Amino acid sequence: MKRIYLDHAATTPLDGDVSAAMMPYFSEQFGNPSSVHSYGREAQQAVDRARHMVADVFGCLSQEVIFTGSATESNNFAIQGVVRNAQKRGNPVHVITSSIEHESVTSPCKQMEREGVSVTYLPVSQDGFIDPTDVAQALTEHTVLVSVMYANNEIGTIQPISEISEIIQEHNLKTKSYKLKTVFHTDAAQAAYFLPCRVADLGVDLMTVSGHKAYGPKGTGVLYVKKNTELIPLIFGSGQEYGKRSGTENVPGIVGISTALAKAVADRDETGKRIIDLRDHLIARVCKEIPGASLNGSQKERLPGNANFLFRGTRSQDLLYMLDEEGVAASAGSACQSKALSYSHVLHALGLSEKDANASIRFSLGKGTTKKDIDSAVSILVKSIRKLQE
Repeated sequence: MKRIYLDHAATTPLDGDVSAAMMPYFSEQFGNPSSVHSYGREAQQAVDRARHMVADVFGCLSQEVIFTGSATESNNFAIQGVVRNAQKRGNPVHVITSSIEHESVTSPCKQMEREGVSVTYLPVSQDGFIDPTDVAQALTEHTVLVSVMYANNEIGTIQPISEISEIIQEHNLKTKSYKLKTVFHTDAAQAAYFLPCRVADLGVDLMTVSGHKAYGPKGTGVLYVKKNTELIPLIFGSGQEYGKRSGTENVPGIVGISTALAKAVADRDETGKRIIDLRDHLIARVCKEIPGASLNGSQKERLPGNANFLFRGTRSQDLLYMLDEEGVAASAGSACQSKALSYSHVLHALGLSEKDANASIRFSLGKGTTKKDIDSAVSILVKSIRKLQE
């Protein structure tokens, strides 16, 4: 049985070129970058090259690239770092985010609320879009952080980040000199493989990126930190990563994520167009051949590889099991919650009932997906739904 992997939003396979770039730093050039001898210098040079590669992808200074252990760590660092810094002043602290963020954003925001921080969760439209005017109306003199994801992990919706940035910048121009400016963070973990991440174009102060969502290694992440953006570290120690993230650097992982991000840029136009065509073919076939099937989220303004469907009259856990038995890998939503099969807060924010949310499945395509894969998966899907509805 040929297996068909349609869960690339959960993780992607390690690219061959990325693996090859990493391998020497496991066994041959294994030094600690903090060591002064040649082994250490080799490792430090590899980290420096990787940092410059990521800076080229982001269009930023190399000193603004901070390597972390995951997108979850980067999101926590961004949110807690900004809030902890603001709390030092003893003034009220307010944060704005959306109702459809990843758990690595919503969970630290909930923790901040337990510690007395005020958090506004912006609503979204039925297609999953934030209205930038809602951001403008939510901003107050105490708002220290706005965190809005670039593209959603469950429904693929792409948010108007640059438009939101303009609103925040206008707000900051009105801010008096004695106040902290409002910092803008975006979680680009799902976006980095498919969408441009030039920070000047996006207008962000902080940006999170993941390695394993972009054909890089697991256990790697990046936090872009704009120069002069103040935040308190999560991890203290010997002061690596410009004092922002202590701990011996994961040299193979750093080489891997930088290679993956650079390759994503080089391949983006050709790969993205092909995946969009396959995604649209998937959507057309599903909506034509499965009565009552509907697409969750926007038809067009979504990530190239994302298609999230509602199959009324089914339960996602039953359907996912049947698909897996036939070799098709898909997901009920966020990989971080899929084992719990909990009610998706993202689909709830779109207005779906718990029953409909639990009848929804995400298919996410990747660069190795073929038209044959899609056609085979749809045939298996149709057969499985018919069995469930018998």
